[in-house]
Amino acid sequence: MNNPKILLIEDDPAIRTEMRWALASDYEVFEAEDREAALDIARREEPELVTLDLGLPPAADDTSEGMLALEQLIEADPSAKVVVVTGQDGKEHALKAVESGAYDFFPKPIAVQELKVVLKRALHLKLLESENAQLRDGLAGKPFEEMIGRSAQIERVFTSIRKVAGSDAPVLLVGESGTGKELAAKAIHNRSPRSKKPFVVINCGAIPSELLESELFGHEKGAFTGAHIQRPGRIERAHGGTLFLDEIGELPIVLQVKLLRFLQDGQMERVGGREVIQVDTRVIAATNQDLRHQMGEGTFREDLYYRLAVVVITLPPLRDRGEDLFLLANTFLSKYAGENGRKIAGFSRKGLSQIQAYSWPGNVRELENRIRRAVIMASGSRITGVDLDLVASESNGYERMGLQEAKEALERRLVQHALDRNEGNKTRAAEELHISRPTLYDLMKKLSI
Repeated sequence: MNNPKILLIEDDPAIRTEMRWALASDYEVFEAEDREAALDIARREEPELVTLDLGLPPAADDTSEGMLALEQLIEADPSAKVVVVTGQDGKEHALKAVESGAYDFFPKPIAVQELKVVLKRALHLKLLESENAQLRDGLAGKPFEEMIGRSAQIERVFTSIRKVAGSDAPVLLVGESGTGKELAAKAIHNRSPRSKKPFVVINCGAIPSELLESELFGHEKGAFTGAHIQRPGRIERAHGGTLFLDEIGELPIVLQVKLLRFLQDGQMERVGGREVIQVDTRVIAATNQDLRHQMGEGTFREDLYYRLAVVVITLPPLRDRGEDLFLLANTFLSKYAGENGRKIAGFSRKGLSQIQAYSWPGNVRELENRIRRAVIMASGSRITGVDLDLVASESNGYERMGLQEAKEALERRLVQHALDRNEGNKTRAAEELHISRPTLYDLMKKLSI
């Protein structure tokens, strides 16, 4: 396998030589001493990594030429990982370069072994982003609507959908809010023999109880004040297709009786009507509540539960989906950057670390909304932690975890935030956390930071 390519943009031949000798065993090295030569090599060779000295001729005494080179490199390849190499007095300019899309900065004089670590980390992110992009392209044609993932947890959901879609059995989808229950219901419908017929949705918790019966079963003209015409309900409108009952746990007990009758024999009556109507509709229900607990309290009928729960599919929370987190984050970034006409190359290091540290109590829906907001608010070419606006308080997320899982999530967040606040300085971060530096290293290793 060929070594990854790195482009060294540096006008000092002695520094270029030192870096070339240090990196030649791990990378295929290309060199340029000015912006035009660098852009020519970058477009021709498409290097995975670039190191960039901001002081380039013909303006070696300021950063204008280097900043222009950075802009043009990222325009040519938005996924490029550019590490700015700067003098000790150039930190302000280096930070500006990071805001403009550079991956990181490194001070002169160059400590080669430390630079190798930074480059290795940048290369890992580059390869991960490339892998995710290829996976997104591969998933684009799969018939699971917008359900994207490759973790073992979500693959089990896909397998269940494949198995149940061809039948007419009622399905109960269980999972926290934002895990994609409606998408799963759509996927079942779209893979079923009913796919050409209507897919009708009703949220049982979003409609006032006094209106819900009419919405579900329809009404006859004159059935109540304001019923000026006959109106079919959602069940009838789903004839031949699929009815999706979201938040089924919110259904009033009196309507549970009517729904049970329909599930038993496919018959119903409109509100104010006497005619028995036969309807052929498949029912898929969803809940984020514990229906068995509600059965014990008498707020959900046991016979209705077993009618609905012929097949139960559990949607996993995002925090349990491992690598799907970054795959989804990159998918949403690509989607909303395109919709808003924004040239955004990816996430900053801090942005990625905050995404990993956060517990996502709102699951995929929250992730999508956060990234949509970040794309709109971002001022640079990479999404930062500030753009994501992830709040520190995550008590709701921790309450859903086991004790050990919550402890590790909290440790990860505190350690990561301390490192972020101290710009990666481990000594200062350890002092802030009131632990020793070796203990911090051990925690970082345990928590995969």
